[in-house]
Amino acid sequence: MNSIMQTYGRLPIAFERGEGSYLYSTEGKRYLDGAGGIAVVSMGHSHPKLVAALEAQVQRLWHVSNLYEIPEQSKYAERLVNACFADSIFFCNSGAEAMEGAIKVARKYQAANGKVERYRAVTLEGSFHGRTLATLGAANNPKHLEGFGPPVQGFDIVPPNDLDVMLAAITEETAAIIVEPLQGEGGIRPLDINYLQTLRSVADKKDVLLVFDEVQTGFGRTGKLFAHEWAGVTPDIMACAKGIASGFPCGAVLAKSHVSDAMSPGTHGSTFGGNPLAMAAANATLDILLEEGFLNEVNRISSLLKSRLDDLAGRHPEVIKEVRGSGLMLGIVLSEPYINTVFCDYARESGLLTVVAGENVLRLLPPLIIKEPEIDIILNALENACISIKSPNSSEN
Repeated sequence: MNSIMQTYGRLPIAFERGEGSYLYSTEGKRYLDGAGGIAVVSMGHSHPKLVAALEAQVQRLWHVSNLYEIPEQSKYAERLVNACFADSIFFCNSGAEAMEGAIKVARKYQAANGKVERYRAVTLEGSFHGRTLATLGAANNPKHLEGFGPPVQGFDIVPPNDLDVMLAAITEETAAIIVEPLQGEGGIRPLDINYLQTLRSVADKKDVLLVFDEVQTGFGRTGKLFAHEWAGVTPDIMACAKGIASGFPCGAVLAKSHVSDAMSPGTHGSTFGGNPLAMAAANATLDILLEEGFLNEVNRISSLLKSRLDDLAGRHPEVIKEVRGSGLMLGIVLSEPYINTVFCDYARESGLLTVVAGENVLRLLPPLIIKEPEIDIILNALENACISIKSPNSSEN
């Protein structure tokens, strides 16, 4: 009997250690981690700077709760707000918590400004904002909602990149517009830059807040510190997590001061959020991210990887329909009848770990520290997967 609740369709592999961009299984096989813990281990496994930071912190203090001042929080918050649009930060533990917090901040802002009727949010089809009841309601994906009763109310879902439908959905009850600049779970689907820019002006005109979910796209994943920088627009509120501490559980809600001023003591909280260990990992991660030239190298490597993937698609057009995404958040769209999960299995047989997404997409989310030798390994594994999936012995034929 397995004592673990069976909520995951786990693969029959276990890992005993990781080093850089690689994981080593208990059976001694090395894999290139092209999934990156689902866009989490941004600095790779066992990065010496992160190991040193956590070892030093764990010998001093693990947890005190947010009843007290946490100097590591203040240090990190000041550094991050100096590097981005925000004026203040609330710390939590995960992306779902960050999105819950962002929704609460948006509603509280409207109520604090005398507009208690404004509690709804307009969200996009194909989005993914977490697994809590509220964030499931925000995405309204039937597969994720099945068996959990009626979805939480307060969300109006519209197609992405359609401004007319977006405008029609905004009413006197709308508190916010919530979007992922680049949809991850939905299939690595980027929003049009013009669409994002217009959402900013629409939000200002309609007196609603613009909320960006950058849980997966943040902290260098797309080649900028945050993905919205590519469009030259800033949100009022942003949720982030995943790569923030390169594998240590941490999440955050970032906001402009005119919004966060609505949050007073007692309006929100987290027992573990922003604890000293998480902040040690987050500060060490930020040290690396802000190093001169780091993001330039991410862009150089990601451009090379994208070019090589486009070449692969050209050699196997019957298998690969399209390659899309930004930075090291790339999606390989497979053509029918080939299926992403089967392609993922073939890539894994060649030593490459990947993760699937909607619209029959295979996601590549490797650590931001990969170099050209890792690109060769990725392409060799994907080449083998293309050949294998077309084989007469493939389960797809």
